[in-house]
Amino acid sequence: MTLAEKIFALHSGRDKVKAGDMVMAKLDMVLGTDVTVPLSVEVFRRMGAKKVFDPDKISLVNDHFVPAKDVQAATLSKIMREFAEEQEISSYFEVGRSGICHALLPDKGLVRPGDLVVGADSHTCTYGALGAFATGIGSTDMACAWALGELWFRVPESTRVNITGKLKPFVGAKDLILHIINKLGVNGAIYHAIEFTGETIENLSMDGRFTIANMAIEAGAKTGLIRADEKTWDFVANTLKINPEQSSKSKNSPREGVFLQSDDDAEYSQELNIDAGSIEPTVAAPYLPSNAKLVGELKNVKVDQIVIGSCTNGRVDDFRAAAKVLGDNPVHHKVRLIMIPGTPGIMRQLLAEGLVDKFVKAGAILSPPTCGPCIGGHMGVLAQDEVGLFTTNRNFKGRNGHPDSKVYLCGPEVAAASALTGYITDPRDI
Repeated sequence: MTLAEKIFALHSGRDKVKAGDMVMAKLDMVLGTDVTVPLSVEVFRRMGAKKVFDPDKISLVNDHFVPAKDVQAATLSKIMREFAEEQEISSYFEVGRSGICHALLPDKGLVRPGDLVVGADSHTCTYGALGAFATGIGSTDMACAWALGELWFRVPESTRVNITGKLKPFVGAKDLILHIINKLGVNGAIYHAIEFTGETIENLSMDGRFTIANMAIEAGAKTGLIRADEKTWDFVANTLKINPEQSSKSKNSPREGVFLQSDDDAEYSQELNIDAGSIEPTVAAPYLPSNAKLVGELKNVKVDQIVIGSCTNGRVDDFRAAAKVLGDNPVHHKVRLIMIPGTPGIMRQLLAEGLVDKFVKAGAILSPPTCGPCIGGHMGVLAQDEVGLFTTNRNFKGRNGHPDSKVYLCGPEVAAASALTGYITDPRDI
């Protein structure tokens, strides 16, 4: 079996499943956010449900329109807050203790290897970096998941993307995944589990792996998966405050997760081989994440606003990479640079390393953790004809502000270099 098939076999009580099988599978975690929970609450009531299946297996996160940007946003959060209190949800995250959901849940130890996770947000696939099968659902399905603790699935086919070689300086996980999406296309892996393998993936930090898994959905995938290994184990042990030397050597206890991997004779519907050493700094031009270009092809594109953050690139490694490129130089006087750490913990780490002071001195503004400009919500919405360069995951027409605005997607290195010049810039030129 593939990794995806093994997870579904485990959660459906079967010895074996194959792509195309229909299964009812038990859930380990159900995620909801301020923008998706209110509709689910309404459906939950209409179903006649009274209590959720397990208040410890539900996470409710304030992140999309927080701090509340208007009365409507405040009302959405209020509905979620009251439902969390009514149902005694243990993992409810209030503003000030919350973060961008897909950065927050892993850091809180709420997702573990081998888990089956659903969330009413399309980028729930991020948790595949931990060796968990995680996928997005609609608000109606989330109400069912709250009530029953299980959902039906069609076991997906698997696509293997094998990546070997060493990434060049100033080329990171975002450049890699933009390159892969360009190769596959936005429809290249519809309802597939993309399994990322190879030495390049093994050498990536967990922050880099989260970036890779996060954008699997942009190729149409059901999820993105990376086999859990020693790096995963160290991450999980840290979030759960476990001493790896004293804990279970098998790493297969229910609390610590189940470390699975595809069999050697597993069947994949398609395979793609990538030479990491051939990848250059990459930017996705409007209006698709698959519209990848080499950074040099876009060097004459003037930018008005740059955003470094989001569930894709809002982790510590991303800000360290940006700081390395920025040096002690000021942000171009015609550029707005907005930086959004994914969680309060990430913000504290940036403070401890002196990076917050560095960014503010350069002329950047730091936002509290929020999806904000990624969804054109607030904290950096674009005006008509403005051009944004974002480290987010989507650049669909009108997503980030006015329908006549344009957004280019990139990694933190390109974003930081461009912040210094006012134009899309190759970080190697700085």
